[in-house]
Amino acid sequence: MLAYAVVNPTTGETVAEYPTMTDAEVSQAIAAADDAYRSWGRKTTVAERAALVQRVADLHLERRDELAHIIAREMGKPLAEALEEVDFSADIYSYYATNGEEFLKQEEIPTDDGGRAFVRREPIGVLLGIMPWNFPYYQVARFAGPNLVLGNTVLLKHAEQCPESALAIASMMKEAGLPEGAYTNLFATHDQVADIIADPRVQAVSVTGSERAGAAVAQIAGRNLKKVVLEMGGSDVLLVLDTSDIDSAVETAAAGRIGNTGQACNASKRVVVLDKYFDEFAEKFSATMSAFAPTDPTAEGAELGPLSSEKATANLKQQVDAALAQGATSLTGDIKVDGNFFSPAVLTDVTPDMDAFKEELFGPVAVLYKVSSDEEAVRLANSSPFGLGSVVICEDEERAIKVGSELEVGMVFINGVNLDAAQLPFGGVKRSGFGRELGRFGIEEFQNKKTFRFAPK
Repeated sequence: MLAYAVVNPTTGETVAEYPTMTDAEVSQAIAAADDAYRSWGRKTTVAERAALVQRVADLHLERRDELAHIIAREMGKPLAEALEEVDFSADIYSYYATNGEEFLKQEEIPTDDGGRAFVRREPIGVLLGIMPWNFPYYQVARFAGPNLVLGNTVLLKHAEQCPESALAIASMMKEAGLPEGAYTNLFATHDQVADIIADPRVQAVSVTGSERAGAAVAQIAGRNLKKVVLEMGGSDVLLVLDTSDIDSAVETAAAGRIGNTGQACNASKRVVVLDKYFDEFAEKFSATMSAFAPTDPTAEGAELGPLSSEKATANLKQQVDAALAQGATSLTGDIKVDGNFFSPAVLTDVTPDMDAFKEELFGPVAVLYKVSSDEEAVRLANSSPFGLGSVVICEDEERAIKVGSELEVGMVFINGVNLDAAQLPFGGVKRSGFGRELGRFGIEEFQNKKTFRFAPK
């Protein structure tokens, strides 16, 4: 099998294969991106670039059914969620198209001596984006949208299992009117990616993926003095601290765990419950999780699809088996795996000496903990090497904010999951990476804030 291929995780069928690029094609792509930056990114107005990005948003909506079926086939996303992802991606492109001029306007800065000073926000050049398979359109939108409006040009290396969605995005960029080189899809090898990062025409890199991939890219980028934004995943905590509605808390926790078949960086992977709620919550949460049945992602009403690949399935099964062997308990009975269909599970009795205490479980498996106080909940939450997002279920808002302020994370959602929005910055701390995407902050990461200073008269 070639490096880039669509292998339907529902059936195991290899649908299509695509050859990797030659070194000459990679060199040509970098040259075209650099040319486009100089002739388009630096010469056009923000309004002109924003109009093209808005057209990209419109094309996502015009082709939403086609685009959704592509990723259901590529990585097993339930069709309803695939449609939501396409819509959210369109929202992101439209958000930057609408707000780009405001975000990039010149800023006057008062000085003590009265001499004029201002800052202009300018692009920096060619960027490389390395994107994962779990949200094939959304991940690209939050990187490419703001940077195309800014005037940077984009080289996009997508996950090897997402070539069809990668080509669909590139096609929409071209149809929207972006010039050659402004956005280029790369079917590149890992060795070629290293060479791209090192190329002096490439100014920065954005990576969403595993810790291993992020560390490898950051090492190469650091050696070549290139800025990096890293989103490396997480083991997000959901804290149940204060509720008069256990059923609602259970539904929230389950929704936070099984979305995208549990394959989301900011899914609620660890559920921490105060002792006074624990027994009732554990019983109802386990029953709710057990009721989700993995099925063909294109089936009517599908909520849980297959895991994305044989490798993903094998990795998760190995992690769960190891946890059980080390003393964890499954509240949902035997772990059922059929092909890439992985039945939801709830583990408890996980202790700090177990691998599962520190690992990210990428699939519909939750780890449930009991605590006796807010302080213990915070200590447990912060014991993770990751620090992406969190959820605090608490009817006392001041208490929720206080606890959220003590969490070592980049995001705190209160009384809800999946509260992401185009306007809100996304990113984490610790081993979850650094930098931010989305919101105003997302357009500032790869930006030259150029200072102009006049001598006082």
